[in-house]
Amino acid sequence: MNPFSSGTRLRDMIRAIRACKTAAEERVVVRKECAFVRASVSDHDNDYRHSNLAKLIFIHMLGYPTHFGKMECLKLIATPGFPEKRIRYLGLMLLLDERQEVLMLFTNSLKQDLNHTNQYIVGLALCALGNICSAEMARDLAPKVERFLQFRDPNIRKKAALCSIRIVKKVPDLAENFVNPVVSLLKEKHHRVLLTAI
Repeated sequence: MNPFSSGTRLRDMIRAIRACKTAAEERVVVRKECAFVRASVSDHDNDYRHSNLAKLIFIHMLGYPTHFGKMECLKLIATPGFPEKRIRYLGLMLLLDERQEVLMLFTNSLKQDLNHTNQYIVGLALCALGNICSAEMARDLAPKVERFLQFRDPNIRKKAALCSIRIVKKVPDLAENFVNPVVSLLKEKHHRVLLTAI
């Protein structure tokens, strides 16, 4: 087993990076960690994939290239557990943007998560769609998002309203589909939903 791919290693990596006194030392630590993550990905080390993805997200936030982790996000988005999905959706939102063609591979997983029985997984899918939605994805998934504007949980309604804004910006022709549901949200008692509707 690779000692650098364990779950506690993320904390050690952050400590090592913070302990660096120069930018050159930091680059050496980051290069070494990226090599370990690449090796773990190529070995199909499933037990520590979420930890490796968390490392990539941290390295990306420091400004280093993490292009090799983009496909890893797409591969792992279909996992069933909420903690794994949460880190993978975060990675997807940070490492990918709407201009990348590889994002279309993600549409089916997003559809499945929008139909999930767990409202927290639905919330993750709505957040991701609201951040990286392309025009094609907006056309495909607009009816599902519109349905969530009437959902029983106010957090889901809020996320659906934010997602609707992105969809309408990408495909203005879809604006008329969202007029009636948004008007009903203006009568909301929950302030977070009312603010997003406004």
